[in-house]
Formats: sequence, structure tokens, C-alpha cells
Amino acid sequence: MAHDAPTGWKYPFACCANYDCQEVPDASIVEGARGYEIRKTGELIPMSDKRVRQSPDGKFHWCAHQAGLDAGKTICLFVPPRSF
Repeated sequence: MAHDAPTGWKYPFACCANYDCQEVPDASIVEGARGYEIRKTGELIPMSDKRVRQSPDGKFHWCAHQAGLDAGKTICLFVPPRSF
């Protein structure tokens, strides 16, 4: 089963294997014209990428592989609603 975010909603099973997801500070993710940059890894995820999902609690949550050849690669990125 998927585990819970700190505010109580469940991370989808497709995004984690019970340990791959975590809430991250806003400063960890940079939103730009080309998409979302994960500062820790430099990975750029286009806004239209299927890994980008709406955050149920308005905070950033990053789900990434923790080990192996894909370590640090994003599985899912939950982003807060964009303000207009």
C-alpha cells in the first residue's frame, strides 16, 4: 500500500513503493518556462509531463527512485495549484 503524506492524503501506489515520496520545501523545486527543475538533481520535468500531478494539500511532494540505476529520477511530482 502507498504511504501517507504528512497532511494525511495517500500517495498513489503508482508513484511510490512505500518510501519513494516525500514533502519537499518550495525552494527545492523551481518552476520556469520550460517546466519544473528538481534542484537536488537538476532534472527538468516539463509541465505537460504525465509525472506532474496536482498536490492535494498545496505543497510540493517529490517521488523519486531511492536506489539502483534510476536513483534520484522522478517518478511523480505533486505541485501546488498555480496562482493567477
